[in-house]
Amino acid sequence: MATEDDDRPRKKITHEIGQDLYALSAGDLDERIALLTSEIERLKAEKAKKGASKDAASAFFKT
Repeated sequence: MATEDDDRPRKKITHEIGQDLYALSAGDLDERIALLTSEIERLKAEKAKKGASKDAASAFFKT
């Protein structure tokens, strides 16, 4: 039998830099670490794309 909580949408995990971590469980901290790790990877990928575009533009205009 399902409980009433099963029908509620799960709150999206968010993290604010410098946020107090005292009230978070070990599982909550693992979720935050996974969230931030994926965000770091996304940022690195975007930085690499922008670097490649800049290098291509620099090479084009040097010729």
